[in-house]
Amino acid sequence: MDAELIGSWVEGWVVSRGAAPPVVEPWGFTVDVGQSGHVTRHVLQEADEPLVRKLTESATAPGTWLKVFLPPRTVAPWVAYGWRFDDDGFLMSTALHPTAADAPDGYQVRVWTWGGLTRVLVLASDGAFAARGQVAVPGPGRTAVFDQIETSPDHRRKGLGSLVMRKLGNAAVDAGSTTAVLAATTEGRALYEFLGWRTHRPLTSLVREAPAAADH
Repeated sequence: MDAELIGSWVEGWVVSRGAAPPVVEPWGFTVDVGQSGHVTRHVLQEADEPLVRKLTESATAPGTWLKVFLPPRTVAPWVAYGWRFDDDGFLMSTALHPTAADAPDGYQVRVWTWGGLTRVLVLASDGAFAARGQVAVPGPGRTAVFDQIETSPDHRRKGLGSLVMRKLGNAAVDAGSTTAVLAATTEGRALYEFLGWRTHRPLTSLVREAPAAADH
């Protein structure tokens, strides 16, 4: 089940971020992202010490990312020099159902869909950014992938994160999805669990940094 969820997450993530279609590897997936600090990512469905050592030793291009579904403390002794740990995360999923999603007084919500991606934007009464999120649905009946959920520090504890998640869930249901998956940060995990999402695995992120310039 977890392997299927990981595959669904990768499938929807590339739609969400406009990345290249994933290339299937014996150990998972490789995705060309095409950003200066995020050139390529390798997603390991099942990782062990020999595989992590091999990939972190052979992948030396700065901006290469590695996603491993194990705790950081397990992965850390296997990683070659030159890699940095990014924020810890978790793979989560939920069943989707239509839900009420009314904005609190003083806020307005804008929703738009383009190319399989729906974005939700919440604005304050003065037009300032308050919250956002997006959901990718790769095709009818496919698992939806929630992504880039964010609430402005000035507008937290007002239910806007829940509002965004419910709006995204309704959009995914309208697109034919019955299940959803996301990669949660430690901070976001509590919100998602409150909304009924289930945690499946830890998610460790590693990035290959550029070598330090030599002293002259």
